[in-house]
Formats: sequence, structure tokens, C-alpha cells
Amino acid sequence: MQKVTTFLMFNDQAMEAMDFYASVIPNCKIVSTIAGPDGAAAGGTFEIEGQRFYCYNAGPHPNFVFTQAFSLMIEANTQEEIDLLYDGLSEGGEQQPCGWVVDKFGVSWQVTPRILMDLLSGPDRERYKNAAEAMFKMTKIIIADIRAAAGL
Repeated sequence: MQKVTTFLMFNDQAMEAMDFYASVIPNCKIVSTIAGPDGAAAGGTFEIEGQRFYCYNAGPHPNFVFTQAFSLMIEANTQEEIDLLYDGLSEGGEQQPCGWVVDKFGVSWQVTPRILMDLLSGPDRERYKNAAEAMFKMTKIIIADIRAAAGL
């Protein structure tokens, strides 16, 4: 079991968000639901690739809003995965630079290919610089362009 689990507090869309994530993200499923005070489902648990997330309706409450100061990074290993996740998660939300998406519930996601993370954390500072500069010019990440910029 995970010792630390992300808990997302929604005003009133926790169930809608879980359904949306399960419909857009491969290997995402709703594990359980939690009843609210009125007995209706008000949240629950979902998993992405075996990692659990909890969510619940806490509102309406003005303090329960999401900001980009907190985001969920989701790895994509092929351009097809990037396209599926970036386009799917941004539906009804907002596409942003550098592979970021704010979904229709206000949750920020970074759709990131493994190759980019390897280049940014690797020892070759020139490749790092070139990959980073290419990424800064993108909205949705294009793996072929990152690879080309890094000379791969």
C-alpha cells in the first residue's frame, strides 16, 4: 500500500472527474466510491497504473480550488500516448505550454515523455539545453522534435 496518496478535494465534481479520468487515461479505473452525508456518491478512489488517488466533494467552498502550483505528471512513452492523454485531458479545459494541461475540473497535468525526462536529468548538458529549448517552444510535446533538438 502507498504511504502517501494524493487526495483531491473538489467542490462538487469528484464523481464526474473520476469518470472522466477513467474514460481518458489508459489503465485508469475507479476502485471505490464514498457516500456523502445524503447517501449519494460524493467521491472515492481511482487508480492510474496501480497508483491510487482519493477524491471527495468538499464544497461548495471557496478554498477548494486547484492551482498550477500542484500538478500531476503523467508519463507517455509514444507520440500516440501523448496525443491521447494531452488531447483527452484538455477536452473542456485548457492546453498550455510545455506539455501542460488544465483539465475541465481545474486539475493541472504534465503530459511528459520519458525521453524528455531522461534528457533533462542526464549528464549531457548540451542535450539538456537543446531539449529544454525545444520544449519551451511547444504546447503539446512532440517526441520527434525533442529527439531532433537533442541530436538523437
